[in-house]
Amino acid sequence: MRGPRRRLPALPALLWLALAPLPGAPGPAARAELRVRVRLPGGQVTEESLQADSGSDCISLELRTADGALVTLTADFRQEVKIFRALILGELERGQSQFQALCFVTRLHRNEIIPSESMAKLRQKNPRTVRQAEEMRGLEHLSMDVAVNFSKGAQLSSHIHNVCAEAKEAIYTREEDVKFWLEKGVDGSMFEVLPQTSDLPDLQRCKLCADRWKPCICSYSLSIEWYPCMLKYCKSRDAGGKVSSYKCGIRSCQKGYTFDYYVPQKQLCLWDEDT
Repeated sequence: MRGPRRRLPALPALLWLALAPLPGAPGPAARAELRVRVRLPGGQVTEESLQADSGSDCISLELRTADGALVTLTADFRQEVKIFRALILGELERGQSQFQALCFVTRLHRNEIIPSESMAKLRQKNPRTVRQAEEMRGLEHLSMDVAVNFSKGAQLSSHIHNVCAEAKEAIYTREEDVKFWLEKGVDGSMFEVLPQTSDLPDLQRCKLCADRWKPCICSYSLSIEWYPCMLKYCKSRDAGGKVSSYKCGIRSCQKGYTFDYYVPQKQLCLWDEDT
């Protein structure tokens, strides 16, 4: 099991981020990229890349974790879809490929992360400073009981085609999110319900399964260590004494996720032995 996380005091976001247009940024639609240094739970410092495109109304964040995995979060505001991708280094000596790719697709709720147009206007001061999230949003445990057909996934979000290209056979979502998307008119033929313990009484969690070639329920955990989760507002007073508010910065958050999902063989979930 991983040990408790030690957190350093967070630096106020207003010291380094301003919600002002980037030099030369276009009018209503803008694109921007930021690179920030963040501290991982074990004390390591890594670089996180943040990109925003207000034209397509999406943002993405990417960072490398302490165990070498490359984690990406893509938020598609237009389709209300959130895509997590993990590229996990394989264990060659145990018969795995060089890396293993997973995609987890969930519903994007309002106010989870700042809008794309606000992200596209962020500019950074003190780029060498190591950032620490101001708010810890805790761990979310999700049961991913539905598989998504990659060839049809663009109907759900156009970003699935690019983000999940390496994970064509390992794209997962939840039945409750599927119901939401079906009500919006998404084609249900792209979804397939995965086997559950109620269907297969012998189905175990992979960490308890002794046979590497038997199906089991895998768990994978990831953490977005730093992301702009809320806008901050400041107040100003005009010459007549009238008070108004304006966007003047962001609040940063950290959030962890654990995904449970069916795999046809434990060989696809060897990391679960180490947790």
